Amino acid sequence: MRTIAFVTQKGGAGKSTLASGVAAAARAAGERVFIIDLDPLQTLVTWAKTRHDPDLGVEYVPPAKLEKAIAALAKKGVTLVVLDAPGQGGEAAAAAIRAADLCIIPARPNAFDLWASDKTRAQMKAQGRDYAFLLNQCPPSQQSARVELGVKALEAIGGLLTPLVSARVDYQEAARLGLAVTEYNPEGVAAQEMKELWSSIKRRLKRAGAKPEKGATADKSAPAQKRAATPAPADPKSAPKKPARKAA
Repeated sequence: MRTIAFVTQKGGAGKSTLASGVAAAARAAGERVFIIDLDPLQTLVTWAKTRHDPDLGVEYVPPAKLEKAIAALAKKGVTLVVLDAPGQGGEAAAAAIRAADLCIIPARPNAFDLWASDKTRAQMKAQGRDYAFLLNQCPPSQQSARVELGVKALEAIGGLLTPLVSARVDYQEAARLGLAVTEYNPEGVAAQEMKELWSSIKRRLKRAGAKPEKGATADKSAPAQKRAATPAPADPKSAPKKPARKAA
């Protein structure tokens, strides 16, 4: 089972919208998904009540009970847990960071979000967690100088997930109806963004799974030990000479 967390200290970056969109896209791709809402406002819990869909579970969990909740979901066969952390620091965000295999930091293409993203990244680095940035609510025209500035800024301080997620009406309408954008307009551009985003996250999780555990370092001494265990070839000059054979 894998756990991803949408975390940033800046409110309004679109964490809940992204969490619901990615969760629905992952479920459509064959994952067994559960969303944990760590925000006391319980935005996604309210969204779940509107949609009446038992196949995509959503539950509010206080930070102190997060570890046990994730363990219980693993026993039930859930393959992906999506954490939606509140838009400020505190124990809920810290718990999400500790629990996640991958922390996703959404940021809008503006200076305030980018500054907040760097502070969130520092918190993740301090805990040795894997993280990636996601540029969200971009103008539909991706040639905007503001978007280009955001891309360069996030690439400079860490990995950036693709695609860039645009500000589209479909996201708002889907939320209003208790749907994910892939359910509201499956063939729309916004739905395609969420499908591509899930594919990008999945690739990132696979790469992370191939690495040593967080905080671990590769055993660089193994090759040296192997060489030490193999006897060195003898020096021909120092090797004892065989006695000469007597002539028959």
